[in-house]
Amino acid sequence: MINDLRDWLDIVEKKGQLRRVNGVNWDLELGCFATLNARSKSRPALLFDEITGYPRGYRVLTGSLLNPLLEAFTFNLGEVSSTEELRSVLRERIPAWESTLKNFPPKVVHSGPILENIQSGRDVDLLKFPVPKWHDLDGGRYIGTGDSVITRDPDTGQVNLGTYRVMVHDRNTVGHYISPGKHGAQHRQKYHSRGESSPVAVCVGHHPLMFGLSCLTVTGGSEYNYMGAIRGEPVEVIEEEITGLPIPAHSEIVIVGWCPPGITRDEGPFGEWTGYYASKKHPAPIIQVERVYHRDNPILLGSPNAISPSDDSYHFVLFQSALIENDLAKVGIPGVRGVWLSEVGYQQLIAVSIKQAYAGHARQVGTLVSQLGRGAHMNRYVIVVDEDIDPTNIQEVLWALCTRSDPEKDIDIIRRTRSSPLDPMIRKPAQAFFNSRAIIDACKPYEWIDEFPEALKLNPELVERVKASKLLDL
Repeated sequence: MINDLRDWLDIVEKKGQLRRVNGVNWDLELGCFATLNARSKSRPALLFDEITGYPRGYRVLTGSLLNPLLEAFTFNLGEVSSTEELRSVLRERIPAWESTLKNFPPKVVHSGPILENIQSGRDVDLLKFPVPKWHDLDGGRYIGTGDSVITRDPDTGQVNLGTYRVMVHDRNTVGHYISPGKHGAQHRQKYHSRGESSPVAVCVGHHPLMFGLSCLTVTGGSEYNYMGAIRGEPVEVIEEEITGLPIPAHSEIVIVGWCPPGITRDEGPFGEWTGYYASKKHPAPIIQVERVYHRDNPILLGSPNAISPSDDSYHFVLFQSALIENDLAKVGIPGVRGVWLSEVGYQQLIAVSIKQAYAGHARQVGTLVSQLGRGAHMNRYVIVVDEDIDPTNIQEVLWALCTRSDPEKDIDIIRRTRSSPLDPMIRKPAQAFFNSRAIIDACKPYEWIDEFPEALKLNPELVERVKASKLLDL
């Protein structure tokens, strides 16, 4: 079993999916490499070493979930190499994982590689690690981008792992920004409402499976349980001495401390997944770091945002598309051929392909998708297309939009739906975060579907024969 990031790196490199990059600067240059890699054709993982100002062996990994091969290997999905196949396998595996969550609670152990080095009190210095400044206008260096922030609900004891941004203020203080409504924010608020500091552990170097689950919205159990179900064996954790939180025994770097009520420091701005600095510098909670655990020659896992495609966009849209499609199946919606969150806009643009079965089918699907799971958070457009349209192909989706919809008849607007402080269309400061969303019916009109003009098509056999001729590079 692959327990840690180093085992993962060894196998990924043998698969030809890792590139080593030496001698770059943590100040903007590393982030630029990561962003350009996310826009490349092959999109391998990048492992940076010999980073300016830091000793050899203090490394940063980006692009850990950027392509189908990396995603399939990380999530134990077998030899899957295409997005279409990967989406199909994921749809089948997710219910299987969810049905066994209770069988894989984390296993408490008393030692592990994470305990190789321990700094406490005055010895803590977060900038001993090569923390990047990812974007030109970022308010500081962000140690938490591909992280897993570990919190516990003080009422239920439920442990949550979430990916939230963490900015270094000084050697032992970090900013602790979480969007409203997220589980980590709910846990923190419960402690603060009682006048208590919230215990927090921030894992910033780990197996990409942990990052992959932390940035999703999972239900039915802790992300630790999901990791166990996917791996087929429990995740080993250590009950951290100061906070009591379960930290991964095989992680690379974990920082722990307390988030006190009523104490803030200016945080941000930070270049977010929307492709904008969505909010200006503003007061945000802090974590007073009391201890840092790390392995020898530690690896920081980074995932910088950018105008899509970005470092985590492929993983995000793949998983959320599968989850939404499964949600539609659970509520009994027939005829769904595929769901895809475009990498252009994450959940802000969702395409759904259906085989129309009855009048109103397209509007029903569009409305549900706009409110199901990730579609309920900061979505803007849901475009419903016929079964002959590939929802993963933005050109086909836009062609259907242009030729099968009438703006007067086929666009419905839902108002005052859930948005986020990261929404660039909300003027800040704001007391509440609402947006609207458009449901666009880009299907052939149901009442005269059989009369709709026939689309141009190439004969598949002819296409293969032309390609085989090699007269053109097609």
